[in-house]
Order: sequence, then structure tokens, then C-alpha cells
Amino acid sequence: MPDSGDLRGVESTPRQDPQVRVFALPPRENASPAEIVQGFLEALTSDDPQYETARKYLTGKASHQWRPERSITVLDASPNPEAERTGNRESGDDYAYGLTGRRVARIDAQHKYTSDAGSYAKTIHLVQDKGSKQWRIDALPQGVVMGASDFQRNYESVNKYYFATNGPTTAAGRLSTVADPVYVRKQVDPVTQVIQALLKGPTRWLAPVARSGFPAGVALRPGAGALTPDDQNRLTVPLNKAADRVGSRQCARMAAQLLFTLQDLTPTGVTSVELQKSDGSQLCTLNEDRAQDIASHGTAKRPEFEYFIDDKQRLVRMTAGGTEAEQVPGALGQGTALLRAAAVSRDEKSAAGVSADGRSLYVGSLVPDAPLGEALLRSQGASPDDRLTTPSWDSRGDLWVADRNPQDPRLLLFEKGAGEPVEVATPGLDGRIDAVRVAGDGVRVALIVEKDGKTSLQIGRIEREKAAVGDGGGGGAAGSAGSAGSAAGSAGSGAGSGETGARAVVSIQELRSLMPQFEAVTAMSWAGDSRLVVVGRESGGVQQIRYVQVDGSTPAGSAPASLTGVKQITASEDERLPLVAYSEDGIVRLSSGAQWQKVIKKGTAPVYPG
Repeated sequence: MPDSGDLRGVESTPRQDPQVRVFALPPRENASPAEIVQGFLEALTSDDPQYETARKYLTGKASHQWRPERSITVLDASPNPEAERTGNRESGDDYAYGLTGRRVARIDAQHKYTSDAGSYAKTIHLVQDKGSKQWRIDALPQGVVMGASDFQRNYESVNKYYFATNGPTTAAGRLSTVADPVYVRKQVDPVTQVIQALLKGPTRWLAPVARSGFPAGVALRPGAGALTPDDQNRLTVPLNKAADRVGSRQCARMAAQLLFTLQDLTPTGVTSVELQKSDGSQLCTLNEDRAQDIASHGTAKRPEFEYFIDDKQRLVRMTAGGTEAEQVPGALGQGTALLRAAAVSRDEKSAAGVSADGRSLYVGSLVPDAPLGEALLRSQGASPDDRLTTPSWDSRGDLWVADRNPQDPRLLLFEKGAGEPVEVATPGLDGRIDAVRVAGDGVRVALIVEKDGKTSLQIGRIEREKAAVGDGGGGGAAGSAGSAGSAAGSAGSGAGSGETGARAVVSIQELRSLMPQFEAVTAMSWAGDSRLVVVGRESGGVQQIRYVQVDGSTPAGSAPASLTGVKQITASEDERLPLVAYSEDGIVRLSSGAQWQKVIKKGTAPVYPG
């Protein structure tokens, strides 16, 4: 230690988290049946790439038949093995152990996460080798089982990206991407795992509304080995013969999917990819800038403003991160119609507003002196709570709103925010829609559904097709919903296309609950390509703000800071922008790594575009 001299500031080196890998121990000589079972379960949670160590606890026949890649069962705690009686217990060469626990989730062969509450009970059977006298497992359930803490340590969620079949295509030919989250092992060559999962196509739930740029049969070249970016963050991906005849345009789309998928998987990201033919020659290359020209993706368009309703019931806006509000141009900012809720189109050129009594829906342009026309829709609900929800704009420029009238509850869509509404079919919906938010990808929608005094968060898949006018209108949507998936690829340009004698038939398919532990969901908003922010409470609990993935899993990282009395919340799909909420303190904002800050005391209904 120096004992003299002045004080000087120095630059500290950020502490790097060590890449700790966990390897299991093989069975020791003369291990008891209980030790064999426990050692095998511990080996399942290691970073052993092909589970070679875990297989050492099995007989040769059992190892050959065991398929760990088939599924992962996640329990709330590590499985609890208990000895069971067997028919040959007297001979001393036969044991069985029951594995029990409470299921939390299941990850299938496509790496897709699904919440799966219930009891778990399986059996592991052991025999003693007559020659070596060593105990080994000769019968076991397929797949892998582990506790939630081990799953969180071993696996991470990654978004695969595909192209939306019914999403919009811009005049420049840019496609719309859709995120398909999957789980891969963190320390076991995650880049190769994700690429293999991407090449196999969208997961089953998303497949009807998403397509891949990769032709059927394309896979990594046999013997390609582990794939890692070089020191310039460039990745080379060798493909098999099925890709040899791919044209330059399609190859660019394939490379764009890879770049979007891999951008957050490595510490510094992948900045360019090279696809190779089966003979090792170059198929195409693509960098980040060119990928954004092929498809709109995530943070490609940053919103210019945050919007809310002021104390005079007008639509106002602030620059992102600002604190001074101004009236929006046009009638909705002038107070021509008093508002209680609003939604701004994604290009920030139009807005929709719901009247203060919840009865009427208006649409106006955000240009100076733009007039306000007649209401697009009027609800016949007896009270404000039984009338219109806050509307939502999708990426096609269509406007969604739910009418909560108990006598005629409906989910409606206005093509390009105008004209007669299309009634959206909702097969499988059990309850009344209290809120609707369409994702930026245009193929998923989040709903708050009320039934018997309880509210739940649900997500559904938007399917579209075209039907001749007079073929049933809104009622026909329900009848054709079953075939919507097969028509999705050709229906991408149907809604709002202006084709004579045709109109959209839209349905919400395969609704599923995302946060079943919440008995009251107050508010929600999309907060990324595959993430939502939710305000709600569990039975007997207090209000919480949580993030949830579209597959029902909890994303890595901490939940937003707590906030008292949250009534509404909004987030941008650009995750760099702050959360904005309406609480008992007025309009408040939460930036990453900060605490909630009061922005405007008198204001309600904050929204980002969308």
C-alpha cells in the first residue's frame, strides 16, 4: 500500500461472470441402488452434451432406448425418489424407485415451453448385473426431468424468427417477422442448437401463420460440428444439398432469419452470416444493415412519442422520455370529442379514440385541422363498463376493438381503420373480452378475458382468409375458422386489399392462458417481440407487475419495480423504451435499471403506438 501521493481516479474493469460448467460424476464402484438413482438425476442437470455420464448409470439396452431429447419435464423442486416394492425384492437383484413431484412445465422435442401444472409420478427400475454385481437402471421414462431451479440454470429462452404469412409487405418488399421462443441448453453449444431448431421450422402453435425462408429438407451439412462466430462476429453456416439450388433472394431471406435469431445469443452478437453449399462454396452473405432491408424486425421503427389522455379528456403526446405534453394535431387533440381511451396507429399518422362514456369509437388523422367524422361504432351497453374497450392497431393498419355489451359481446376489426366492421370469430373463448392488444407481428393477439368475476390473460393466433361478400360475413368466420390456417399463406394480402367482391374472414385460434396463477389481471401490454408486461394479483395476494413470455414462461431478469394502484400500463415493442403507467400518482415512467418517476399528475390511459 502506498503511504504518500495524491488520489487519482482509475478506470475499473467490469467484472465478468465466469462461464461455469457443471459436469456430473460417473457411478462409483459398488454404488447402492439409491446412489445410482440420485447420481443419474444429478447427471441430467449437468452440461454433458450427449448425456454420456448419465448413460453410464443405465444398462446398455436402456441407454440405447432412452431419448433425452424427446422432452423435458420441469417440476417445482427436484424429483423426490422413493423406494417401491417389486415382485422380486426377495431375490435382492431388483429395485424400483418412484419419482414424484409437482409439474410446472414441459418442453417438447421442438424446444417449445408449455405450462403444465399437475402431479408427476414415474418409476425407475434397477437390476444388478450378474457378472459385475453393479446396479444399473434398466427401465426409465423417456425425456429428462429436473427441478425449476436446475432448469433456470441450464436453459435459456431464445427467439427464432420466421416471416408472418398474413403480415403486411411494404412497398419496398420488406416482410414482417414473428418471434418463436424456444429453450436451449446454455452451456452446450447453444448457437448450433438454435440453428438446428430454426431449420426445422416454426413450432406447431405458430406454424399456421408463420413460414420459413429455408426450403423443406435444409439442414446443417453432416459433420458440420459446433458453430461459433469468429473474432469479427461473423458466422459461417454449412448447409446440406437441399440448399444448393436456392436463389440469391431466398438465400438473403434465410440469412436474415439467422441474423435476427442469433443477435442476442452471443455476448457481442452476430453481425454477418455466410451460408455455404454442401461442397463448401459460398451460397450468400448478409450483414445486419441488409437484413433490415429484407424484413421489419423488433426495434426497426422507434416510436416518436408517448401518448395519453389529459385532464381535459383530449389526446396529447410527449417525446419519448420527455416531460412536456402537447395536444396531438387534429380533432382528437382539440377536444372535439371527449375521450377516455385512445390508440395511435403504428405509423403515428392516425388515432382512434373511445368517448368518455365508452359508447362511441372515433378515428381521426394526426394532421393539423383534420376534422372528426361520425363515430365508426356505437355500443349499446347499459353502463360504461359494458361498452367499448381501448382499441388497438395492428401492423397492417387495421383497428381492433371489443364491445363488452353483455347482450351482444363482440370482437371487431375495421380494415384500415374505416368502413364496416368485420366480426372476428373466437372459437374456444370462454368469457367476455375486457381488453385487446395486437402484437406488432400481426399474427398474435393478447386478451384480458372476464368470467364469473375473475379476469385472465390469454393469447391467440390470428388467422385470415378471404370470403366473397354475402358468404356469411361475421357469422361465416366461425364456420371457416378451421380452414384458416391452410389459407393463411394466400390470405396475406386479403384484408384491406380493396379487391372487389372479397372481404376478410378473421378468427382467433387456439386461445391459451398465460398466467393461470393470476385470478385478477388489471392491465397488460406487449413489451417486446415475444414478451408482455402484466398487472394483476394472485388469489389472496397483492397487485404485482410481471413480465411473461408468449409461451407462458418467465423471462430472465428481474420484474419491474413495484408500483401502487396501477390501473393501466403500456410498453413499446422496442424494449429500450421505458414502461409508462397510470397509477394513483398520475402518469409515471420506468426506465431500465431505475425507479418509477412521476411525469404528469393529471392524465390517464397512456399508450405507445400500436
